[in-house]
Amino acid sequence: MTMIDVEYCRLLARSSRWMNERLYAAASTIPDDERKRDRGAFFGSIHRTLAHILWGDRTWLGRFTGAPHRIAAFGADEHPHWPDLAREREHADRDILSWTGVLAPDWLASTLDYRAASDGKLRRLPAWVAATHLFNHATHHRGQVTTLLRQAGVDPGATDLPWLPGVLQVVD
Repeated sequence: MTMIDVEYCRLLARSSRWMNERLYAAASTIPDDERKRDRGAFFGSIHRTLAHILWGDRTWLGRFTGAPHRIAAFGADEHPHWPDLAREREHADRDILSWTGVLAPDWLASTLDYRAASDGKLRRLPAWVAATHLFNHATHHRGQVTTLLRQAGVDPGATDLPWLPGVLQVVD
């Protein structure tokens, strides 16, 4: 039984790209040392949290496409330089949009086997759950980044899905 469909994944891919663009633009307004300052979050800083989101996206997308992302678990230090991190984020968003562009209902209804980055053990779950996790994981950590940005004095603006351009219609 599939609980999500292809269009849902495409919507979330668009939303993820939109939010990533907004958060990276907001984070670009503060100095590098402030982006990298430990603010007490799970991954410490804005930079390391954004790097972890990228790692998660690359890791899950690699599992989906058969092109593994072979970076050690959690990836918070994979891209230490801001321009590299921002460039790789753009590439990952493009790749996720491309993947959802060819995503088929049969894949969502299938089972995904993969080896966990944390312990190397073989895991199995419904592919639709894995796809949901790709987007949910990033959303969770982007919420942390919005808090960290506010702590740094930067307002990232609206972050809710209805504010994604082309979704909300004001009828009054």
